[in-house]
Amino acid sequence: MTAHEKMISGEKYWINDPELVEIRYQTRDLVDKINALGPRDVEQRATLIKQLFGRSGEDIHIEKPVRIDYGHNIHMGSHIFINFNWTVLDCCKVTIGDNVFIGPNVSLYTAHHPINAEERAKHIGFAEPITIGNDVWIGGDVTILAGVAIGDGCVIGAGSVVTKSIEPNTIAVGNPCKPKSAISS
Repeated sequence: MTAHEKMISGEKYWINDPELVEIRYQTRDLVDKINALGPRDVEQRATLIKQLFGRSGEDIHIEKPVRIDYGHNIHMGSHIFINFNWTVLDCCKVTIGDNVFIGPNVSLYTAHHPINAEERAKHIGFAEPITIGNDVWIGGDVTILAGVAIGDGCVIGAGSVVTKSIEPNTIAVGNPCKPKSAISS
């Protein structure tokens, strides 16, 4: 099994594997092109976004700058707005549903590193997926950690650090992020 196959399946892998390094270089080249576009270059941005992500629906607006590790592990629905300074460490699958609003300075981290210092010094990593459901609003300065699923209809308050999954139709806030109340229809 290649390091890439191990990475996307959640197994431990060597993060400096030449294939992974090359994929990251190619992704960063593409992300740099996106970040260099002017605000009116909407069609060119849409074309590059289609190249960058594993799946992308319609009507995706991403403010720059953006920082992304691999790109092909990100699967996006339609009608998505992502504000400034979005960072995604997509060592495995990141799924974003339809009608999602993401505030500025939001980070999604699928990556883990070993707690054991000797193993960590060998540049070993592993990853868990992140899933964001439909009709979700994520406030500014939110960090979403590996293995988290945010259910449909949720609102995640600004500044939250989401360490555990959030049930659908929930307002959740804090560090660590915890459910505050249900959203009634």
